[in-house]
Amino acid sequence: MSAVNHFTQGPLTPILAYVMSAIGSMLGLRLTAQANASTGSSRARWLVAAAISIGGTGIWVMHFVAMMGFDVEGTQIRYDVPLTVASALVAIVVVGAGLFLVSYGRARVLSLLGGGLLAGLGVAGMHYMGMYAMNMSAHVSYDPLIVGASVAIAVVAATVALWFTVQVKRPLAITGAALIMGVAVCGMHYTGMFAMMVQVHPEPGHVGGADALSFLVPLMTVVSLITLTMLLMVILSPSEQELQEDAELMARLEMRRQAAARAQTLRSPGPYSRT
Repeated sequence: MSAVNHFTQGPLTPILAYVMSAIGSMLGLRLTAQANASTGSSRARWLVAAAISIGGTGIWVMHFVAMMGFDVEGTQIRYDVPLTVASALVAIVVVGAGLFLVSYGRARVLSLLGGGLLAGLGVAGMHYMGMYAMNMSAHVSYDPLIVGASVAIAVVAATVALWFTVQVKRPLAITGAALIMGVAVCGMHYTGMFAMMVQVHPEPGHVGGADALSFLVPLMTVVSLITLTMLLMVILSPSEQELQEDAELMARLEMRRQAAARAQTLRSPGPYSRT
C-alpha cells in the first residue's frame, strides 16, 4: 500500500475545515430559526438559504478544505470538474430535502427520522462522490467496515442537525449546536477518509482533471461569498423574537382600534333618537 497523508499542511487544514463547518452550520441554524418564524413563500426561501449554508459551506466546503491537506506519495491528485460540482449540488439538495421534510412534516418524529436518514445518506454519498472525483495514477479501494461507520455517523449527525433546526432558537444555543455539528461533520469526513486504501501504479501515467489550487479554491471562494451574503441577509432581517414582538404590537393596536370603533358606535346617536 502507498503512503497516504491526510495532514500535509499540519493542523491548518483540519482546523480550517472545522471552522468552515461550524460557520456554515451556525448560519444554517440561524436561517432555519428565521424560517420557523416566517410563513408562506418567505419560509421556503429561508429554508433554501439554510440548505445552501449547511450543505454548501458546512459540509461541501469543509470537505474540500480538508482535502487540501490530502496527499498520496508517488502520484498527482487532480479533480474531475463535473463530478466535484455535482457533489456540491448533492449536499445542498439532500440537506434541503431534510429541512423541508422536518419543517413541513406533520408527524414530527417520523419526519425527523426520515429527514435524518435521507440527509445522512445524501451527505455520505456526497463525500464518496467527492472522493471518486479525485483522479490519481493509482488503484483506490475502501474498507467496508469503516465506510459503514462513516455512513452511520453521517445519518446520526444529520438527524441531530435537523433536530437542532427545530429546537434551537437562541443565539447562544445556536452557537453551541453549530460547534457540535462541526465536530460531527468533520468526524464523518475523516472516518470516511481513513477507509481509503491506495495502491499507486508502478508506472504512473497521465492524470487528467483540474488542479486543486486552480479549481477548488475559486469554487470554494464563490460558495463562501454566497454564505457571507446570506449572513448579511440574516443580520439585516428581524429576529424571531423581534417578529413575535411586532406581531404582538400589531395585535394590541388592532384591539385598541376595535375598542375605539365600538366606543364611537355607542356614542353616536341612532337614526331614531330625539333631537
